Amino acid sequence: MNPIYNCSTRLGVSVDLPVDAHVVEASPTVPYLGCGLMLRPEAIASLLLEAGGPRAVGDDRPGIAVSDLSSELVESVVRLLRLMDRPSDVPILASGLEREILWRLINGPQGALVRQIGLADSRMSQIGHAVRSLRSHFAEPVRVEELADIACMSVTSFHRHFRSVTSLTPIQYQKQLRLHAARARLMSTTEDVTEVGFAVGYDSPSQFSREYRRMYGKPPGQDGIDLRASWAPARVSSHVV
Repeated sequence: MNPIYNCSTRLGVSVDLPVDAHVVEASPTVPYLGCGLMLRPEAIASLLLEAGGPRAVGDDRPGIAVSDLSSELVESVVRLLRLMDRPSDVPILASGLEREILWRLINGPQGALVRQIGLADSRMSQIGHAVRSLRSHFAEPVRVEELADIACMSVTSFHRHFRSVTSLTPIQYQKQLRLHAARARLMSTTEDVTEVGFAVGYDSPSQFSREYRRMYGKPPGQDGIDLRASWAPARVSSHVV
């Protein structure tokens, strides 16, 4: 799954996913700017109750989606952002604008995805519990049976719903978490590659190197050197400014 979005679209994410994001177009004169809103389950649930109860959310949907921005949603978000210039208005107006934005989202193309966030017993919520556990313990051996128990599902049902939401199996999800964590360490430190592999849960240095190269296109040691070199000028320029 490789969603691409721009100034006329929005990205919705309903569950933590191990993804890489890349800015493909930006310049000093036209910088890349973005804003995000944390979707609070309790706020969504409150709106659903006021609207007469939740509508059916349908089948499992991926935990990430891109759709077009409506003019009404853009206007609501802009009004919320403008409160940054009027901090004294935030306690009075921010909650109402958040509700307006959530209502636009609930009734928009990603409405089913958003409604699932507000339903404590939804499949999305159940998978979310397992995902949070997996992210907290990604360096440890994973047992699908334990994750299924956390999600209150049978192993078969859990495996099917997990893949529907994340587009990955639990083992694939864990592998990506480990490799993302390894890359972050390699970029920020000169730690030995073998030690990095052990730190993120790999027992075999050769397996770590093989899977890292398959995902990022380079051996971990070389990728770490290249990453640190590519970020060094940016850090120096920022310091000088």
